[in-house]
Amino acid sequence: MKAAGFFQILILAWTLANASSASDDLFSATHGTADHSRFAATNTAEADAGNDDSANQAPPVLDRRDRIFYPGDTERPKPLLRKLFLNIALDQKDIFTSPFHVNRHNALEWLVPMAVTGALIASDTHIANAFENSRGQVRWGGRISNIGASYTLIPIVAGSYVYGAWRDNPKGREIGVLGTESLLDGLIVAGVLKEVFRRNRPDEKNPGDFWGGGTSFPSGHAIQIWAIASLLDHEYKHKRIVGITAYSLAGLVSTARIAARKHFASDVVAGGTMGWFIGRYVYDTHMSHLAHKHSSLLPIIVPQVDPVQRRYAFTLVFHPSDGR
Repeated sequence: MKAAGFFQILILAWTLANASSASDDLFSATHGTADHSRFAATNTAEADAGNDDSANQAPPVLDRRDRIFYPGDTERPKPLLRKLFLNIALDQKDIFTSPFHVNRHNALEWLVPMAVTGALIASDTHIANAFENSRGQVRWGGRISNIGASYTLIPIVAGSYVYGAWRDNPKGREIGVLGTESLLDGLIVAGVLKEVFRRNRPDEKNPGDFWGGGTSFPSGHAIQIWAIASLLDHEYKHKRIVGITAYSLAGLVSTARIAARKHFASDVVAGGTMGWFIGRYVYDTHMSHLAHKHSSLLPIIVPQVDPVQRRYAFTLVFHPSDGR
């Protein structure tokens, strides 16, 4: 492991960039495609009919992702599943190609976690030996860390969706849908990266060795619990107690994975970082959220006057009303 340390850190740069820069790459595209309730029809009267610049404009490039889960989508299984799995496929494309879109604006978001993870790799053995590592510690660490397992988190997000559908609560349905997307994204990313790095776990032969056949790096439990914590924090950004509680629980689960001798500190830090960015990414990708009430479209005619260009037009805009 020491001989290949520099090579490992270079690969870690690529890995952590997968999660960290994806949300920034999509944020600017979101504003161009998220508003599905606005349609414009412009009738232009000009003195010079030949002076029409609109014909020379290229059509906008739209993302294939349908970024909005409308209430009608989440109330019926067929459109919900079709949209959900298409979004997950596009999520993976954006996540694994995001290193090619790193720029000066988002560089620190992956350089800092990369540096921390690289430093922890060199200290993993010392950190692991600092624990008591008794049989009771390992047993209790395993029990606590099960909170971050997929078989625990999936029923929780499914329960949120069921509650939202039963009580007609859009926020509950949204957390259920976006929580499922976050978990599935995290499971895929963790599964792929575990096969790439194949690091041995602390309780295996040659602990800590990369490409030794293990599944230690990154921590799947950390990815999943931090993805859900990040999603909840962004969903309830005005209720800080929700984020504090979610992150505290995520930190407890991550520490428990080390105490259970299932992961090194670098495994859970890298996994937690990826999970946090995945949760933020999924939330930012769907800018129009289910918390909005059921609405009908209210047509509004907006006049547009440009005396300099001798252009006079009317734009028909459909705004959502407040009715249910």
